[in-house]
Amino acid sequence: MLRAFSSAESRRVDQDAVTELGIPSLLLMENAARGVCDRIQQAGIWRSILILAGPGNNGGDGLAVARLLAARGIDATVHLIRNGKSLSEDAAQNLRFLNRCGIAVNEPSLENMVQFITQLSDQDLIVDAMLGTGTRGQLRSPFSELADAINESGAMVLAVDIPTGFDCDSGVVIGPCVKADWTVTFVALKSGFLRDSAPHYTGVIWISDIGIPRKWLMDWSRRNGGSEELNR
Repeated sequence: MLRAFSSAESRRVDQDAVTELGIPSLLLMENAARGVCDRIQQAGIWRSILILAGPGNNGGDGLAVARLLAARGIDATVHLIRNGKSLSEDAAQNLRFLNRCGIAVNEPSLENMVQFITQLSDQDLIVDAMLGTGTRGQLRSPFSELADAINESGAMVLAVDIPTGFDCDSGVVIGPCVKADWTVTFVALKSGFLRDSAPHYTGVIWISDIGIPRKWLMDWSRRNGGSEELNR
């Protein structure tokens, strides 16, 4: 297996795959979302699936998941949390795809989202695609309230790449953080996952490829200071 990657390395390996290999970033997102869909189906049969998507590429993954689930005949409720920010380019493109497909993307108030979440049971699945590996420090509103609501609900939780509120590099949690039953992370483990307390937040970790050849990744890791022992 590849060594664990930091937040900066996770970002850079995606960028280099685009520039060096010519793989479009939108295709990397599509591949990431397909891996999440596979794991959702492996995890169980759900009465309902709620996807919480933030404004960045992590949210873009979530939006792509909704479309790919629909392609498999599985409906999901999508709540988009822009938090006053513009969507990333690839997230915006996936939102346009959903709109053209006639798949509803809701932008409810925080109060309505919290109420909806707290009514869910263990027959329901929440897909946490709110914030990704770039998250630092304590969560702010509305993400702090949503993380608390998720943890208070009875729903099962699958985090996309990393649980919202979890520090990718240190594994330190300050304040609210989503506690996932499963985390589908991309390419490699994240450095923070090696912390002893990490499983309390990540649950079972599944590593999913995003279509980047393994040999290139191993070479990239060595070129970028990856001389340490590989993680189990």
